[in-house]
Amino acid sequence: MAVVLGTRPEVVKLAGVIRGLGTDAHVVHTGQHYDDSLSGGIFRGMGLPEPQVRIARAGGLPRVEQMSSMIGRMGELFAAERPSVVVVQGDTNSASAGAQAAHYLGIQVVHVEAGLRSYDRTMPEEINRRVIGVLADVHCAPTEGAAAHLRAEGVEPDRIHLTGNTVIEAVLASLPGPASRAAVLRRHGLSPGGFVLATIHRPENTDDPERLGAILGELAGLGIPVLLPLHPRTGTRAWQYGLERLLAGLRVVEPVDHATFLALAHEARLLVSDSGGVQEECTVLKKPLVVVRNNTERPEAMSHGFAVLASPGPELGARARAMLNDPGLAARLAARPSPFGDGRASDRIVALTRALVERAVPRTRRDSEHSAVAAPGVRAATLPSPATTVTAGPTPSGGDPCTDHPTPPVSPAEASSPPREAAAMPLSSSPH
Repeated sequence: MAVVLGTRPEVVKLAGVIRGLGTDAHVVHTGQHYDDSLSGGIFRGMGLPEPQVRIARAGGLPRVEQMSSMIGRMGELFAAERPSVVVVQGDTNSASAGAQAAHYLGIQVVHVEAGLRSYDRTMPEEINRRVIGVLADVHCAPTEGAAAHLRAEGVEPDRIHLTGNTVIEAVLASLPGPASRAAVLRRHGLSPGGFVLATIHRPENTDDPERLGAILGELAGLGIPVLLPLHPRTGTRAWQYGLERLLAGLRVVEPVDHATFLALAHEARLLVSDSGGVQEECTVLKKPLVVVRNNTERPEAMSHGFAVLASPGPELGARARAMLNDPGLAARLAARPSPFGDGRASDRIVALTRALVERAVPRTRRDSEHSAVAAPGVRAATLPSPATTVTAGPTPSGGDPCTDHPTPPVSPAEASSPPREAAAMPLSSSPH
């Protein structure tokens, strides 16, 4: 089996699946995230071995080049060392490329976190989600609403499995204990409940100087310390736009590892972010969140009262202050269950993947020729009406690909050089 990933969130959310598959899982890293702060360190932090295969670095390339490069290199790899199943997660360029490379070679695809929809076609992630939704053989839906989206798009019900979201077990496994959390606060000069934790990295916010300036300005004006682990893209854009004076009003630090982020989030009074993952993590940590987006593919965090949506500018500041000044909010959130599952999603996904491998037979890509996949403890989703998509403000004007990293210049020699590959273990080293 091959597990394709290329970004920090994919490593976090697939860690339990990789552990569950054990030596049968051969991890292929696309290089979409290529520096240690966003890639290498996360494997160590999650207690995972380094990927068995790293293909040529794809991060930093324009989207067309990035996608074609990843599809081509993974196509060569899968053709030479043919896995029986390819597992992809979420909505990144890496996930879309991995699903396409596998599908074109007749290899079955398992999509983790399937069925999320924002209905905003200017978002590269939305296009990736929809492409994978057409190609996947098994759809692991995190919520009933996500399963409903797939059903509405014509996916056969026996291909849709309600597994929950792997973020639950990822948070529970990685959250440091009280002593470690206290040490993290001391390092940053913070007190429990005495600060806001913010992360901003999405192109729709970072690549527009007015939006980025409005976000930083509102954060600086909250009247409470705001800790901002500065994403490389955000820092680059702030420098390009001359927004350093706004950063000076915040406590800016380098990007932190996942465990440190969770420790900070657990002790913060409020979270402000444009991250999809934080929208899920806040429901496990029981923390209020202001989502700085025009829309979201995760409406469950809003419908269960953990998060509110706000556009950059005065709305962001008003919603943040309302949450900061709500004396009963913390107690209410502490009593609410997360809408993203029970912490057993990874086990269910592992069972589905193994079941798919066990019944692998010579096949064509015609969907009508193979039967439903079933696995112990996994049920096909009961489908309610499609979940309501939450929107706020105008549709974004678009953005760069979902690289989660600033786009550095690439020299002609580097762009045309052959890929640098390192394969500590070939995909064919096991029958899976």
